[in-house]
Amino acid sequence: MTITIPAWIDGRLQPVEKLTAHKRGLRHKAVSVFVMAGDALLLQKRASVKYHTPGLWTNTCCTHPDWDEDPHTCAIRRLDEELGLRAPALTHRGQVEYRADVGGGLVEHEVVELYTADAEMTLPLRPNPEEVSETRWMRLHDLVRDVSENPANYTPWLRIYLEKHGEAIFGERLAS
Repeated sequence: MTITIPAWIDGRLQPVEKLTAHKRGLRHKAVSVFVMAGDALLLQKRASVKYHTPGLWTNTCCTHPDWDEDPHTCAIRRLDEELGLRAPALTHRGQVEYRADVGGGLVEHEVVELYTADAEMTLPLRPNPEEVSETRWMRLHDLVRDVSENPANYTPWLRIYLEKHGEAIFGERLAS
């Protein structure tokens, strides 16, 4: 299946096949969602069949909108597709940009719309095994410590979010 995402080429937003965008390191649109229960974050471990960063822990949901798809709509759609999570109330937390080598000659150069949602840890989940191999809740201060001690267990973008954008995403929860 070919997935077309919005990427900038020569200063213009154009539809580009997702793998091509990563091979060429093109700047492209993305969405990241952080589902929280108090100061705990719902993490997912990327499925072993993912074409980059398989088996690494990351935020609740990270994806690319389809061409002409609204980022908020994309976030809701992918929470359902990846985790079986139905439309939690999302709060837009802003936009960030990062560039990260994700291995295998692939680069994520993303302009990311950030969203948070509040939930209970008892929230029912149905992870899609083609996307997610495991889920777990982790308190933010434990996550920050573990990412510092074991960075190879986490996706590059989660490490960047915690290091450079934690306050924008988590606000006072990060200080808890």
